[in-house]
Amino acid sequence: MPPVSFEATQDWNNLDPARHPFVWDDEEEARLHALIRPWVPPVLSGSAGRWQCEWWCEEQVDAVVRERYGSWAFAWRWDLGFGGHVNGWGHVSTAVTTPEATAARAAAALLNWRRSLEWLALRFAELAPPPDASPEDRSWHLERACVRLVTVALDSGTDSWPGQSARLLRWFLTSTGMDQDEAGRVVEATIGGRFESWVAPARPLLDSVGEDFAVELTGHLPYRDHRERADLEDFHDNRR
Repeated sequence: MPPVSFEATQDWNNLDPARHPFVWDDEEEARLHALIRPWVPPVLSGSAGRWQCEWWCEEQVDAVVRERYGSWAFAWRWDLGFGGHVNGWGHVSTAVTTPEATAARAAAALLNWRRSLEWLALRFAELAPPPDASPEDRSWHLERACVRLVTVALDSGTDSWPGQSARLLRWFLTSTGMDQDEAGRVVEATIGGRFESWVAPARPLLDSVGEDFAVELTGHLPYRDHRERADLEDFHDNRR
């Protein structure tokens, strides 16, 4: 099965749990384990062999997962340390061991990724402007969404957080119905080159990025009377 294209991964419609049903039970877990176990080599390469067998195994397991579950599962092995959003699979040196342990680790990583997508779907819905919002109110919601999602990426604590920020914002915009090319243009115009790996943005920069994001989308500065939005300002991070 050919890899999911990078372009396809920028569109939330290809990941949205609401569009891609997923049933997990003991039978499905056993089936996935049975599909993965035969691809684990009986003898591994280890560091002396540059983990060649382990890398090969990972590619086979990836093909199994993508073929069985479709586009939403493309990033099941995206560990936080490798530019992803959840802890899960990790490096092949620790992920590929015995057939049963490898299958169990892959299943756990897949479930972590699915839970991450489900959490993101809820956050996107909470952060999206109401359909009847005025231009100023819509701008306020979009500024808030940008700041909150960049903060999610920052919480990963890895040097890949700028890329994660861009990815989350593209997903958010396409979740609202925006074309993925236009979403990419907006994100690049807003945050392109403004963040640095391992450097947390100062609050003024984060606020500026959020405001620019909103203005790029609406042409209006965000509405500033936050007293009427106290309930929304109490947004809490409940993703785990």
